[in-house]
Amino acid sequence: MIKKFSFLIGVLMFGLHQGQKKEQLQKQNAELKKQIAQINTDLAKTRSESKLSIAYLTSVNQKLVLREKVYNNTQKEKRFIEDDIYLRQLEINRQNKELAVLRKNYAEVLVNAYKNKGVQNKVTFILSSKNMGEALRRVQYLKQYSDYQDKKAAEISDAANKIKKTIAQRQNSVKEKENLLVNQQKDLATINAERAQKEQLVADFKKNESKLTAELKQKQTQSKVLEGQIRAIIAEEIRIAKAEEEARRKAEAEKIRLAKLAAEREKARIEAEAKARAEALERERRIAEAEAKKAAELAAKRAEEERKRNEEAARAEASARDEARKLAAKKASDEAAVKAKEAADKLAAARAAEAALAKRKEDDKKAAESKAMTNYGVSTASGNSFAENRGRLGYPADRAGQITHRFGRQPHPVFKNITEENNGIKISVPAGTRAKCVFPGTVSSVLANNDGTKTVIIKHGTYFTIYSNLGGVSVSKGQQVSSGTPVGTVAQDFDGAYTLDFQVWSGSTPVDPLGWISY
Repeated sequence: MIKKFSFLIGVLMFGLHQGQKKEQLQKQNAELKKQIAQINTDLAKTRSESKLSIAYLTSVNQKLVLREKVYNNTQKEKRFIEDDIYLRQLEINRQNKELAVLRKNYAEVLVNAYKNKGVQNKVTFILSSKNMGEALRRVQYLKQYSDYQDKKAAEISDAANKIKKTIAQRQNSVKEKENLLVNQQKDLATINAERAQKEQLVADFKKNESKLTAELKQKQTQSKVLEGQIRAIIAEEIRIAKAEEEARRKAEAEKIRLAKLAAEREKARIEAEAKARAEALERERRIAEAEAKKAAELAAKRAEEERKRNEEAARAEASARDEARKLAAKKASDEAAVKAKEAADKLAAARAAEAALAKRKEDDKKAAESKAMTNYGVSTASGNSFAENRGRLGYPADRAGQITHRFGRQPHPVFKNITEENNGIKISVPAGTRAKCVFPGTVSSVLANNDGTKTVIIKHGTYFTIYSNLGGVSVSKGQQVSSGTPVGTVAQDFDGAYTLDFQVWSGSTPVDPLGWISY
């Protein structure tokens, strides 16, 4: 019984685990199919706008990869369904065995009931009792026997229903597998068709290789010219920034020198006033110390006289005059103690005044220095927040796009004999997309390129962002821009795709934009 129960629990747990995995695969496939549908929509738009473009080929490749993921997930789902069918069959076999045992036991019960049918005449069986107690026991026995029969019949019925249910579930799994196989064949046919489409696209590229290669090399030449212009502009910006920084540094140094002179003069005045006041306080302190010393000595003397008188009064019988002298001595001693306390308090106040004067003098000197620096316009340089926002810069377009060219040296996806050198990334976007500034800055330059497009360079401290292949620009040189400010409209590239060329430069060195923007 325990083994059967353990087997049942194991089957249920395994089936639950498999079901969860199957649901995850189905969710993944649903999401992948959404992405495929979006790519198909983008391709339908792009195809009417472009000829043979890398963006189009990249989208076809991406779609093919997603299709294959869907197919692989379907394969896994099919295996889960097959496992489920196998487990259902095992459960059906186990339940059939249990049902056979139940039917056998029930048959034995019915046979025994038939053999003892004389006893089954309930009225005769009860009335043949010797006494009332035995009759009650026989009534109870008959009830229990009847309940036992009903229970056995119910167990058989439940077992039969479970088998029917399990068989129905298995049949559903079989149908699900058949539907999945049909869909899988459709997916496989779609994959083959799309793979043929990709091969045809590559073949079209190969047919137009000489023309496309010439256009690509011309574009690379234009890019080199543009890179030279960008480098020259950035170098000039750096030179101007250095000159301005040097001038600012010299002006700041002069301000600091003048401020320090003014601060020293003010400190000298504060020092002189504090010195005079300190000398006066020192004299007061010395007088207070002398008075305190004198008062302490007098108090000690009076206390000693009182002690001696008390000792004399204790040795001899004191007269009224002695008593009067004793009271007078006590009074003189108390007065001396009060004066000593007043002198000590006065000394403490004098020392506190000296300490307060010393602190005030230092505070006044610091305040005088700070005031002098402020009066002469001395300031401190602030940090570069562009670098602090690495990885959190805005996306350089107002509509999502696909990265078709990455940073650095990259082999051409079709023409293996051509290597592209990219100082940034290229993003294929829908027509009408606007480039937008990724961080607050100042427009350093707006360049007109030989192919009719424009390039915008924006300065962010020691960093620069560059937006190329723009059809029209909406900013001008020297303009202050914020994060998200539209820079211009993305134009078509030589292959007909709308492509934004986005770059990030640290000083005179281009860096990978993907490490800076959030997308």
